[in-house]
Amino acid sequence: MGGLCPGGTVKQNPKDTWDYTNTTKTTKQEGPDWNSNHIIKTTKPNSPLPEPKWRRPKLPSDSKPSTPPRIKPTPTQPTPSTPTRPWIIPKVIFKKGTSGGSTISILAFEVANTIVKGVNLLHSLSKGNIQVLKKEILHSDGVRQLVSTDMKELLSFVAADKRQEFEVFSREVIRFGDQCKDSRWHKLDKYFSTLDSDYPSHKQHKVDAETTIKELTALAQHTSELYREQQAFERFEHDFRGKIEEAESSNLPRGGESLAFFQSELGEQKKLVRSLQKKSLWSKNLEEIMQKLVDVVTCIHQAFWEAFGTSGIALVRKEPRKGSERLGEAGVALHYANVINQINIIASRPTSLPPNLRDQLYRALPTNVKTALRSRLLAVDSNEQLSIFQVKAEMEKTLKWLVPVATNTIKSHQEFGWVAQWAKDSYELGKNSTTPSNMTRLQTLYYADKQKADEYILELVTLLHRVISLIRRRDHGFKPQPLRSPTRR
Repeated sequence: MGGLCPGGTVKQNPKDTWDYTNTTKTTKQEGPDWNSNHIIKTTKPNSPLPEPKWRRPKLPSDSKPSTPPRIKPTPTQPTPSTPTRPWIIPKVIFKKGTSGGSTISILAFEVANTIVKGVNLLHSLSKGNIQVLKKEILHSDGVRQLVSTDMKELLSFVAADKRQEFEVFSREVIRFGDQCKDSRWHKLDKYFSTLDSDYPSHKQHKVDAETTIKELTALAQHTSELYREQQAFERFEHDFRGKIEEAESSNLPRGGESLAFFQSELGEQKKLVRSLQKKSLWSKNLEEIMQKLVDVVTCIHQAFWEAFGTSGIALVRKEPRKGSERLGEAGVALHYANVINQINIIASRPTSLPPNLRDQLYRALPTNVKTALRSRLLAVDSNEQLSIFQVKAEMEKTLKWLVPVATNTIKSHQEFGWVAQWAKDSYELGKNSTTPSNMTRLQTLYYADKQKADEYILELVTLLHRVISLIRRRDHGFKPQPLRSPTRR
């Protein structure tokens, strides 16, 4: 079996194909009623899928009688040279069906990924999370010291980010709609473009919206369980094949208890996978899910207006602000986060510095910090009157709020592109609905002013030098020395 690619597409291994679609029924789903304010429910009966037919072309030799061809036994049939084995690997087949007129099948993992994005975005726009944003996040030390104190500007940052997330989600919904057989779901971008110009006419009943979200959340959670158990099945199958090869190479009895145990475990895992397929998106019809996804798009758009009082289009299209360079726009947010993290590590154990760690920190410092550092260190009073504890306390005042911002930045970069992140997110989706669903860029170094960040790093490095110098003077009687470039000896 293959794994998920970063975009969510599952690559199929021809050796391990799974097929449960032969017994699956489909539901004929009507297209969206764009003028309706309610969610469309499917009530039409199921009908079995037609079996594919294949006809051999008529050949000239068909008119003449011929001797029936000799059929050779397949490799799975017992032959005199192939003794019957007492064990059989339970084969579970994943077969990708067509999207509109059959089950979602292997496309389920992509759909679940999209559902998680939409539900998380909708939760982040809830009244509770918007209150946390306005009362806590925007007033945090990291935001006020590094980004801005202008509430209107800060809200514009958040609104622009959420609008971009909304556009990413809606594009994925449009892509799934284009894969449907029913043309009514094609080109949904034309419908979504009318939401900004005709907002009041697209309000939904909140009860219907909450029901839709709960249904999609449950399906995404079951699909994430299917993803994990499917991986477990692959591991069981790999171990089982290894045991078979080991038994054959060692000429061991074929009816051993170890092989019987593995075969039993593999069979139980197959049953579990089958059960999860029935509960998850795997067995659902794409057109049935499309109506729910379109409803979520409408709900997110409505929540966006309620949270920010605007569609956010102007904020997204607005040109970058002049006069201040942001770390995210410059592409150095992660680098700055690593520098801050390294300063914090050295400050936490200044008496046991590994060799060359000071030089490594110097090489990683931003250019502006290196330029100003030498003059700053030369100005340090050699007759330092503050104690080690007092200087470290000064550092702690800044590190207390700066390190969490750097940690959030590193975490956001680590999670980006992880192929199984959607499975983890969907598993946690319904657990903490009262807390913010996802981290905002304001909680990272993305919008941090580069000049302000340089100043804080310069101050921290200077204080770090003073701490190390005081420790040397206390332990060995050394005079403080300014921090030197690694190239100067």
